[in-house]
Amino acid sequence: MLSDAKCKSAKASTKPYKLSDSAGLFLFVTPTGHKSWRLKYRFGRKEKQRVYGAYPTVSLREARELRDEDKRLLAQGIDPAIEAARRQLSARVIAADTFEVLAREWYSDQKMRWTAVHSADVLTSLERDVFPDLGRLPLETINAPIILATLKKVQERGAVETAHRLRQRISAIFAYGVAGGRVAADPASTLGKALQPKPTGKRWPAVRTIEDARAVLSLSDNAEVSPTLKLASRLQAITAQRPGMIRWLRWDELHHLDLSSEGECPDAIWWIPAAKMKQELSLRHNDEFAHPVPLVAEAVEVLRACHAISSGSAFVFPGARSVKKPISENALNYLYLREGLRGRHVPHGWRSTFSTVMNEWALSNGRKQDRMIIDLMLAHLPTGISATELKYNRAAFIDRRRELSALWVSMLFSDAPAASALLEGRRRRRL
Repeated sequence: MLSDAKCKSAKASTKPYKLSDSAGLFLFVTPTGHKSWRLKYRFGRKEKQRVYGAYPTVSLREARELRDEDKRLLAQGIDPAIEAARRQLSARVIAADTFEVLAREWYSDQKMRWTAVHSADVLTSLERDVFPDLGRLPLETINAPIILATLKKVQERGAVETAHRLRQRISAIFAYGVAGGRVAADPASTLGKALQPKPTGKRWPAVRTIEDARAVLSLSDNAEVSPTLKLASRLQAITAQRPGMIRWLRWDELHHLDLSSEGECPDAIWWIPAAKMKQELSLRHNDEFAHPVPLVAEAVEVLRACHAISSGSAFVFPGARSVKKPISENALNYLYLREGLRGRHVPHGWRSTFSTVMNEWALSNGRKQDRMIIDLMLAHLPTGISATELKYNRAAFIDRRRELSALWVSMLFSDAPAASALLEGRRRRRL
């Protein structure tokens, strides 16, 4: 039998030779002095040979352990060489089956169930916060502590709610993998309790009076940002629609709108597709449940100004880097923060401001029936009307929506400049 001393002292010779250990194991020495462990065995009446690796990378003790394992396989009627090839192939498959591969397959299968806005949000969140850490890791190597470390990085920047949403998405991805036999369990399933508690129900900061609303609009109009952002902010204020709807607004969603002239467009309307709205899945592909937004003169003016600078894009408010994408998700939020509105007003706050001002006006002017229409304008379920009734009552009250929108804008735009003036406004200097 060999010893480490004999293995170390084995010298190169003019011809290759071998130093036997036991049970078919030997050290093979080449004329260049390279030494490797090999096993000689018989399987199916044929003599075969297995190479374990170079000495001293593979020690004498390790070589004997590999030999003993192969002997056990032979006793079970398994060829060690074939088993080694199977394990190598399996290891390559496992290494290639990474978290990002599984996540993108899950996303591809699920995205038809979501609105375009939500679908984009899911993929962006994974690409930004998860794939940099977990994307290249084989599924078998990912455990709860690794996922938790990824989530805590998000939590540490103050995005607690985002961390919880990411945990849910990672958990859904692993559940998808379990169903497909790709992983044995979902390591993210219990991590919610390891994160900070979700913040209580969010109330978007919003001004409550028309005077404060005018002040916010003035700050936005005069901000040192691109005309695209100023115009997006102004249309948000006029229509009081969700920021995501403004961001993803496409030219083909606008109807009865003449962008090539300065004439009136009394029937101009923005139809937000049902697929973009926050509705139950069964209604998202039913055009009868699209959300109508009548466009008053001031909104038409904004859109004409936008068309002068973004007509080459499918989006009304294209991003600064590519006309193929809309402005970034937080572009308007950052604008409001830079203008000192932190904690006072956010883009989403225009919905609260509109609701507060217009509901107060309706009550003080004996127009209680307008409160239902105000809710409809915000794509909310009107108070006192069930979801079932709303499905069957298709009255859209377009004319009254247009009148209330015009009233709102007349109060808000008492001294606002024309939208075309925003095209020439100051911009932030680049250092």
